[in-house]
Amino acid sequence: MAYIGRQPTYGAFEKQTLTADSSTTTFTLNYAVGSSSSIFVSVAGVPQEPEVAYNITGGGNQITFTAAPTTGDTVFIIYLGIAYDVATLGSTAVSSLTALTTGVEGADSLVIYDNSATANKKITLDDLITGQTELVTQAADDDVLLIYDTSATEIKKIQKSNIATTMSYTSGTFSGDGSTTTITISSGRAVNDVLVFVNGICLVPTDDYTISGTTLTFTLAPVNGAEITVRYLPI
Repeated sequence: MAYIGRQPTYGAFEKQTLTADSSTTTFTLNYAVGSSSSIFVSVAGVPQEPEVAYNITGGGNQITFTAAPTTGDTVFIIYLGIAYDVATLGSTAVSSLTALTTGVEGADSLVIYDNSATANKKITLDDLITGQTELVTQAADDDVLLIYDTSATEIKKIQKSNIATTMSYTSGTFSGDGSTTTITISSGRAVNDVLVFVNGICLVPTDDYTISGTTLTFTLAPVNGAEITVRYLPI
């Protein structure tokens, strides 16, 4: 078949024929459409103007003519575009789902809607995220991660510096006198929250010292002139 101008390379349009009876004005469409301009309508060889000669009704599933086509008229519709409904999930539909408590792996799958196949399909993270490289150094404080904010029920970005604050260490120094077995340390500390050194030797918690309140008690009194260092671990 010859064409004036550029020949169409691809594309197919569905056609529907209607039977006119001089009284019926509303007909059911074979396909749901998004608007009256999504179809081409011909009555007795005359193109019909959208919104004037006809309107789309019934949620896109029907066509309603302003005047009923006359019996014997050839009436047909060419579909220029078809509306597809994509299902959405409400909160009640996923209320019974359980949370993923382990790390997501590359072989784990997500569900997506394939428009070309008009069907739900699954895709793995390996397929979804390609070309990624591994961060082989420690993340910088201004690096950004994606998290799900449960209070706002939305995905947000967060800087690494806001996830883990920089740890700081404090310490205290004391001197032994050969007889005193107790020293006063910072409050709120347990025996495993501190490192205790006497002349550079790290003591064993509970065996070499105990803590009660702000009092650290040695099993044996450090010798006279011993350098005692208490290093407080972050808690």
